[in-house]
Amino acid sequence: MLTIGDLAKATGANISTIRHYERVGLLSPPQRTDGNQRRYRQEDRARLSFITRSRDLGLSIDAIRDILLLAAPGAMSATEADRIIEEQLSVIRTKITQLQTLEGELRRLSAQAGNNRDGYDALVRRLACDEVTT
Repeated sequence: MLTIGDLAKATGANISTIRHYERVGLLSPPQRTDGNQRRYRQEDRARLSFITRSRDLGLSIDAIRDILLLAAPGAMSATEADRIIEEQLSVIRTKITQLQTLEGELRRLSAQAGNNRDGYDALVRRLACDEVTT
């Protein structure tokens, strides 16, 4: 059994983030000691590692919840599972396109003279206006 501090250290998640994931239902409520301290199982550690990695990759809490539902036996029909998978694939493809566009912009700026602040300012303006999403 792991304390919340041990779980945080093992997964790289903040303690407040762990508590938040419990509140929103991504993590099951942990067992408690007689002193009301949280105790987590290795399964909780694996699930939190998945959640943390998914968040690092830019997935929303709702998307992670949907993906976790896919792993629960009998939780949904095959049609519903397929819909969730296709939806997540679409979100991921969009993010890949956005990141590739951003990469191209950064490469272009890198190729320009390093002292030309106008190029950097223009990039910041484009990002602020969400123009890099196309």
